[in-house]
Amino acid sequence: MILADFGTSYCKIIDFDKNCEKPQIVATKKIDRQLRVDLATGHNGKRFAAKYVNELTALARGGEELITAENYVLLDCGSRDLKFVRYEDNRLADMGWNTECGASMGFTIELLERYYELDFNKLEVPDKTFSITCGVLGMSHIFDAVTSGISEAVAVARFVKGIAINAYRFAGSPDIIYLSGGLCANRLFVESFPCRVVPLGRFVLLRGLESEIRNRVPEAGNPKTQSSICRI
Repeated sequence: MILADFGTSYCKIIDFDKNCEKPQIVATKKIDRQLRVDLATGHNGKRFAAKYVNELTALARGGEELITAENYVLLDCGSRDLKFVRYEDNRLADMGWNTECGASMGFTIELLERYYELDFNKLEVPDKTFSITCGVLGMSHIFDAVTSGISEAVAVARFVKGIAINAYRFAGSPDIIYLSGGLCANRLFVESFPCRVVPLGRFVLLRGLESEIRNRVPEAGNPKTQSSICRI
């Protein structure tokens, strides 16, 4: 059985038939267009899957599998958009999906890191920030800051912090955020949130698909279809 999260920039795929221990990460532009999987989620999932699960559903199921707290907010920061689910007393209380104010934020962060040849895991979190409501349009703040004499590194760091604060507000400004997505590995982004952040990594939606499989076919819950992702 093959499960996949087909994101805008990267795809996460796990093939249980090959006894894979960890999901494979493949750039979306390199995916074989003839590929077919059993169950998928993500922006491009419907193109490749026999069955498709909505991204918010997969996110919620993944959170239920990985988070032991009864009350929490799980935020997924993708390349293209933002999504969150909020639980109260172990029950889904609210959810949101933003493709406008969260437009291309993850993609833009990766683009800036490569263009300016920066290492976001080494940059300090700046004291100041930019008011960012769109990843693409927000880049103008960087250009204006550099023109005024601010270093490229500081300008980009302010941009990243602005994105983090925008995501935090979108999620309802909680005291703690459980974070999903590739940006979990970006120290500057994680530490720019004005709250405690618990990074869960980029395979939360895949874990949600595993949960869907177990719910649909109970016998699928054998060790062969269990991932090594730890509960928090």
